[in-house]
Amino acid sequence: MGQDFYGQKLKRFLTDVALGFTPGKVWDGKYEATGGYLIVKKDGDIICYHIYDNSQFEDYIFYNTRLETPSSTRHKFGNIYEEIGQFHIDLNLQIRFNK
Repeated sequence: MGQDFYGQKLKRFLTDVALGFTPGKVWDGKYEATGGYLIVKKDGDIICYHIYDNSQFEDYIFYNTRLETPSSTRHKFGNIYEEIGQFHIDLNLQIRFNK
């Protein structure tokens, strides 16, 4: 498995997050957006991706976002804990658009 495999998986993850995948509910794989996506850039320009431009949208979101880890002490994550005889760890990841 090369970089293309992981890059494609990350593009799919970012697209899923942008279009409906949230931590508060079980993901059914269905996007909340239908038909297309609008992106308003910082300078006010509007980019429209139609559903058939999915690979272009994936490329845009892949190259224009970054992954960050917030403060583990402030957001209280990263510690191992036991619950009903099983060990767990809460993780936290933020996805931000590049400036």
